[in-house]
Amino acid sequence: MKEGCVLTYELIQEASDRLRKRVRQTELIASPHFSDQLGYPLYLKCENLQKTGAFKLRGAMNFMTARDRSELKQGVTAASAGNHAQGVAYGADLLGVPARIFMPESTPPQKVQATRDLGAEVVLTGANFDESFAAAQADSQRCGTVFIHPFDDPLVMAGQGTIGLEMLKELPDLETVVVPIGGGGLLAGVAMAIKTTHPQVRVVGVESAAAPCMYRAIKDHRISEVPLGLTIADGIAVKKAGGLTTPIIRELVDEIVLVEEEEIALAIVALLERSKLLVEGAGAVTLAALLNHRIKGPLGKTVCLLSGGNIDVRTLALVVERGLLAAGRYLKLRIEMRDTPGALAQLATDLAAVRANIHDITHDRRTKGLVMGTTAVQLLLETRGQDHAREIVAALRQQGYELELDEG
Repeated sequence: MKEGCVLTYELIQEASDRLRKRVRQTELIASPHFSDQLGYPLYLKCENLQKTGAFKLRGAMNFMTARDRSELKQGVTAASAGNHAQGVAYGADLLGVPARIFMPESTPPQKVQATRDLGAEVVLTGANFDESFAAAQADSQRCGTVFIHPFDDPLVMAGQGTIGLEMLKELPDLETVVVPIGGGGLLAGVAMAIKTTHPQVRVVGVESAAAPCMYRAIKDHRISEVPLGLTIADGIAVKKAGGLTTPIIRELVDEIVLVEEEEIALAIVALLERSKLLVEGAGAVTLAALLNHRIKGPLGKTVCLLSGGNIDVRTLALVVERGLLAAGRYLKLRIEMRDTPGALAQLATDLAAVRANIHDITHDRRTKGLVMGTTAVQLLLETRGQDHAREIVAALRQQGYELELDEG
């Protein structure tokens, strides 16, 4: 790559030729359920089905295959919390190139192991991505390896932009494209690929409200670090937007919107239940934005990009429970009642009468503040949704139970 190279449509076309037999052209599937729910045709671009479970393979592979093999003889170095790591590791293994990946110490073990299984050396260092990134850059300079940036590089952006070309090939009359944002490499590449030939297509980016680096960069007209909150969309939790990606996004992207944690969790659950697709938090932000009407105005034929599916089982279990709680499919209650024989059995009978299934129950007579002769019952109930949950609460109150809702 020549010095001063910038992202162009031609660079994306070259990437498409280069990657044709090296990455999966992922499925673009119609979603009848979500189309009916939203009132317009919705299609899902399934990068969660990519060879490494995420779109990052495209940028990493394009970066490496665009270079002369002699440039890579010392190896490649990268920093990542997961998806970029696996993309670099997969590509390096395919090309027979040594790869060293720096990952935060808090990275889930299965992501670390998945990267090692692809042949890369993993160095766990730093409390967060930014510290791992600094360590990786320093190591690359010291060892003379090629550093592969996760997003702020024209060849990486061009690789991600091939997704946009695939969308247009399969759906040339698309009207709106919704894309996740971390540092901006994916959105910049897709926007360039689409807007160059189809400027009328609306391109919208989505970030977690807990990590709004690009939203702030565009709104404030300057790139700066933003504090990160806890988010299940860890794959797009970036403190600072890219210096190369931001100007492209400012010029080509029509709108950037934010989504909340509960909305992301609900979108993950909805994709599992309705589309049978496993999608990580970063990949589900796009559907979350659509389901919660964050994007205003008519959207027409819309493509929702599901950028990845690398979610660990423990996180998935927590997310599903949180999503079910938010959807009213779980109901948490605390009831104080008389501590007499048969009282608990009567409560179970009253719950059965309204078709509430007891998932978990705790019976505690030793809680501080309880009146003598009473007991506290904590309940986790399975319901059919918000309306059913309200029906259960109303029925219990009508029976004389004093209860408190637990929203946690």
